Amino acid sequence: MPRAIVIRTTEPVEGGPVNVAAVEQIDPAMLGDDPVLVEVHYSGINYKDGLALTGRPGIVRSTPLIGGADLVGTVLQSADPRWQAGDQVILNGTGMTETRHGGFSELARVPGDFLVRLPDGLSEARAAALGTAGYTAALCVLRLKAAAVSTEAPVVVTGATGGVGSIAVPLLAASGYRVAAVTGRVEEHGDYLRGLGASEVLDRSEFTEPGRPLQKARFAGGIDTVGGHVLANLLAQTQYDGTVAACGLAGSSALPATVMPFILRNVTLAGVDSVQTLMSRRQAAWELLATTLDMQVLDSLTTTVTLDDTIAAAQRLMAGQSHGRIVVDVRA
Repeated sequence: MPRAIVIRTTEPVEGGPVNVAAVEQIDPAMLGDDPVLVEVHYSGINYKDGLALTGRPGIVRSTPLIGGADLVGTVLQSADPRWQAGDQVILNGTGMTETRHGGFSELARVPGDFLVRLPDGLSEARAAALGTAGYTAALCVLRLKAAAVSTEAPVVVTGATGGVGSIAVPLLAASGYRVAAVTGRVEEHGDYLRGLGASEVLDRSEFTEPGRPLQKARFAGGIDTVGGHVLANLLAQTQYDGTVAACGLAGSSALPATVMPFILRNVTLAGVDSVQTLMSRRQAAWELLATTLDMQVLDSLTTTVTLDDTIAAAQRLMAGQSHGRIVVDVRA
């Protein structure tokens, strides 16, 4: 019987139902009837996974559900002609850990539509270390590249010690950009971020308070994972023709801004979704990661846990006690 982390809803208590995660042996029938059966080797803990595994509301929409927004492994069987037994594959998003069973399982049944072939030269463990966070960071960098964001001024990354930020910083640096990394703990994380390739480290407090609709134009563009006043101030400080890629709401889903950066500085706010992204963009993102990112940098910010240790690692992540990327070795 395969093992998996299953999220279940407990009996209603005061304040409403509570989702609880636990490692279980599961009946393979629970996996459903999608056409591709994958032996999962690795997964990873993203912010979304942290929310789901610690019972936070708003992520898991139906239970029981196997968690894990990512999986990396080998195809065992396939009724989809695009995939054959022995293919090494990556799957990110597509509703996993929300409405679809995910990668915290020794076996997974998945649709073939969003599978990506493991790029040449990229190990399974490193692909899992990148995961949805790295793939999302790559999608953001591709948006900045497509917009021809200037390399003459810094590009800012908010939430820089988080999963997306920790990949976005070195990926931007390797792509020729000067990176200004934003963190709430400059003294604690400054050396870490400079080691990833940041040319400067900025205190998050500079961006958290309401600011003027237009401020000093400091940045050629940016990648924002936070939302709220942080994103509003970033837009207000973006130079003419700059682009900000927004992919997260770790701080707030609100955008307390005005249209002035858009109509007076020609600033673009580009939304980035990692769940339903077109296959061509998925492949481009993974190729960018495989060919551009310094894998030694990736290794330096990666820790590995077993399936049994995954829930505790998610709790540490949500408590702000870890940064970088957490790989789950599903077979260990």
